[in-house]
Amino acid sequence: MALTVADLKGLTVGACVSGGLDSRTIAKVLAEAGVKVVAFSADLGQPDEKDINDITRRMAPCGVETFIVDLKDAMAEACFQVIEAQAMYDGGYWNSTGIARTVTVRGLLPEMKKRKCTVLVHGATGRGNDQMRFERYTNVLAPSMRVYSPWRDAALLQQFPGRTQMVAFLAKHGIQAFVGTKKKYSTDANLAGLSHEAEDLESLETSMLIVRPTMGVWPKDAPDKIEKLSVRFSKGRAVQVNGKDVSPLQAMQTANKLAGRNGIGMKHALENRIIGTKSRGVYEAPGMELLATCLRYVYQATMDRRAGLLFGQLSKLVADQIYDGRYYDPATQAARAAIGVFSKHASGTVEVGLYKGNIFFNALTGCKASIYNEADSSMEASDGLNPVSSQGFAEIQSVEAIALAKAGQI
Repeated sequence: MALTVADLKGLTVGACVSGGLDSRTIAKVLAEAGVKVVAFSADLGQPDEKDINDITRRMAPCGVETFIVDLKDAMAEACFQVIEAQAMYDGGYWNSTGIARTVTVRGLLPEMKKRKCTVLVHGATGRGNDQMRFERYTNVLAPSMRVYSPWRDAALLQQFPGRTQMVAFLAKHGIQAFVGTKKKYSTDANLAGLSHEAEDLESLETSMLIVRPTMGVWPKDAPDKIEKLSVRFSKGRAVQVNGKDVSPLQAMQTANKLAGRNGIGMKHALENRIIGTKSRGVYEAPGMELLATCLRYVYQATMDRRAGLLFGQLSKLVADQIYDGRYYDPATQAARAAIGVFSKHASGTVEVGLYKGNIFFNALTGCKASIYNEADSSMEASDGLNPVSSQGFAEIQSVEAIALAKAGQI
C-alpha cells in the first residue's frame, strides 16, 4: 500500500535529492509534517554541475542535512559494463539514466542505513521510468526499506499541480526559488551522458536542435578536420587512450572530451517506457558512443557468425533489463556472464578518426584472437581458401534449393 506524508510522521527518511525545486519542496513538506529528513545526492560526474557541493547549499535553507556520496568510480565501472554488453536501448539510447539509477540506489542505501533511515524518498514523476527503477532497486537491495514516492501521493499532487505552487510554498517559508521563463526541456545528467526530454520536446513537431549540447557540440559545429585517436582494449575494457594508461573513470572523461568536441553521440529516440507509454528523448553520450564503437570493431574481428548472433540477443536482453530497472535480476547477470565469454577475447588496439559526428575505422592491431584472415578472404590469388573447394559446398546447397523449387515452396 502506498505511503502518504502522514504515514511518515516521526520516521527518519532518506531523500534522494538534486537540489532542484522538486527536491526542496518535498524536503520542506516532510519536515513541516514532523518527518526527520536526511538528504542524499550521488556524485556521478554530472557534467552540468560546476560544483557538486552546490546541491548541499541549495538544500540548506530547507533545514535538512545533505550528504554528497562520491560514486564517480562506480558510475565509470557501470559505463564499462554497458559498453562491454553494447547495451543500447530504443533508437540508440545508451541507457545513461537507467544505469545511473542502478549506481545511485546501490551507493546511497548503505549511507541511509548508517543514519537510521527506514524509508527511501525519491522525486521521480509518476508518469516515467525512474519511479520504477528507484522502487525496484530498493526492493531487491534492501527489502526491509520502504519507499515513498511524493509524486504518486494524491494529496501532494493536488497541493502542487505545478511549479508555481511549489515556488509559492517555499517563499512562504522564506526560501527563494525562481521559476523563470518556461523551460524548453528538462535534463538528467551523469558521466555516461545527458537525457533531454519533456516540455517543448514532447511535441514531435519540435526539432531536436533546440537542445543545447552540454558535453560537446552538434556535428555542424564540430571542427572541419578529422581527429585521430587510438583505444587499447583488454578483455573488452578500455585500458589505454592515445597510448596512455587510463582507469575506467579517466577513460570515460577522456572519451567524453574527445568525442564531444567532434559532435559524436547526439541521438534522438522515441522509446518505449516501462509503463507502456512512448517517451521522446534527445541524448548526449559522446564517450559511450566512442568507446562502444571502438569495442564493436574488436568484436567484429573476434566473433564468428553464430557468436555474433547470440551476442546480439544477449545485448538486447541486458539493454532492456537496464532500462526496466532489473540490472541485478538473475537473467541480467546470466546474460552478462555469457557476454564475458566473448569479451575475454576482445583485446587489441583500435585506431579511428572523428569527424563531425562520425567515427571512421582506420586500423585494428594487436588483436591475437582475431579470426579474420586476409588470405582466406582475398578475391585475388593467395595461399588462403582454395576456391575450387567451394564447388562441393555449392553442390550440397543446391540439393535443398532444387527440392524446394520442385515442391512449389519458392
